[in-house]
Amino acid sequence: MAQRAVWLISHEPRTALCGTVRFSRRYPTVEKRARVFNGASYVSIPEDGPFLKALLFELRLLDNDKDFVESRDSCSRINKTSIYRLPIGGEELWPVVAFLKSGMIYACVPLVEQTLSPRPPLISISGISQGFELLFGIQDFLYSGQKNDTELSTKLSQLPDLLLQACPFGTILDANLQNSLDNIHFASVTQPQKQPAWKAGTYKGKPQVFISITEKVKSMQYDKQDIADTWQVVGTVTCKCDLEGIMPNVTISLSLPTNGSPLQDVLVHPCVTSLDSAILTSSSIDAMDDSAFSGPYKFPFTPPLESFNLCYYTSQVPVPPILGFYQVKEEETQLRITINLKLHESVKNNFEFCEAHIPFYNRGPITHLEYKVSFGQLEVFKEKSFLVWIIGQKFPKSMEINLSGTVTFGAMNHEKQPFDPICIGGTAYLKLHFRILDYTLTGCYADQHSVQVFASGKPKISAHRKLISSDYYIWNSKAPAPVTYG
Repeated sequence: MAQRAVWLISHEPRTALCGTVRFSRRYPTVEKRARVFNGASYVSIPEDGPFLKALLFELRLLDNDKDFVESRDSCSRINKTSIYRLPIGGEELWPVVAFLKSGMIYACVPLVEQTLSPRPPLISISGISQGFELLFGIQDFLYSGQKNDTELSTKLSQLPDLLLQACPFGTILDANLQNSLDNIHFASVTQPQKQPAWKAGTYKGKPQVFISITEKVKSMQYDKQDIADTWQVVGTVTCKCDLEGIMPNVTISLSLPTNGSPLQDVLVHPCVTSLDSAILTSSSIDAMDDSAFSGPYKFPFTPPLESFNLCYYTSQVPVPPILGFYQVKEEETQLRITINLKLHESVKNNFEFCEAHIPFYNRGPITHLEYKVSFGQLEVFKEKSFLVWIIGQKFPKSMEINLSGTVTFGAMNHEKQPFDPICIGGTAYLKLHFRILDYTLTGCYADQHSVQVFASGKPKISAHRKLISSDYYIWNSKAPAPVTYG
């Protein structure tokens, strides 16, 4: 239950290395234990340079990393966790816990107290969960109240001293680094209540509860009679509970309006202590009927110190938020395009941003463009054969907008123009990017007044929600539909 090494790496696209190691810490005593436990399968911790290059390659964060690599991108390497194996110097370093958040990559290598050949199941490696807790604690410390790069640099400079107290000799004692900062010379006292093994510390400070609901909507629209359009909503409820005491209890209720779409396929965090069976049994596989459970959805739980995803859900909303029509006709060296977008009347007409990206793959640069747009403005990236229709913050009162025009292309340059094996001939698409704050497509919301907190002090409770587009495609109705996978 220890860590061999910890890294913080800033992701810096369009630079020579695409990243910089901002902080690293190795634990030689843990490394000696790893050499004993792993035996012949032992792989040493590399220097920062080789580790940075290998990790960015594995995470596909290098600028020139566009080609398919069998050892990393094959179907046998589909990664559903944030745990990776890094090829370094002819050997593979495993397990490496790593994730990217707000431009910073957090990474660590947990100690595996047994041989690595054959590889043990992840659930048997206790250091992985502690590694996640340590990285989440560092993330919360760096970005709580951080307003600029100077404050971030100051907090990074404090990490060596804080980890001496929070994670001595690679063993995590307190994932809340703010506690270590406030009590750097504080001698711990015996707690009257037993500390659970999964909670490495306690919070001291102003009590507050933060709740965020994020819904992502995906859509594939073809405008064809023989192919049905598809769309899906996936929601995530994220919480951060700063509450004093060893085992504070919190209950959060999610509610729906009268015409809201019921939540389905609900998955909850292990800290949830109990749940109505109707919540767990509601599945998107079953046909929707009037008897479907529509809330309120109550989640009682004992929160960890770091921010966490309280639950995930899906929902079968009746219509996608934006209905689209896209048609491309090829006329000699030109393409004639016609686009129609219509915002559904039930959707909040107040976007943080809304854009339609229109790529033209496997063609030369745009040499000439004639167009007519009923709303918004069009940006042209000639060398990249790419159009961006900036719709803005609102649709007009008619809720419907149009774009039409002709595009002329020059000779194809394979080094500069984008290539796509799917978008050949008339097969083309546009992709919508939008975000709506204080809105969810299902209508799901967290009532601040219904949040119950059983802890000392009256906490400040804040709740936010937003809708984000994700893989929202509208395909050329004149071309055969590409193969898609759910």
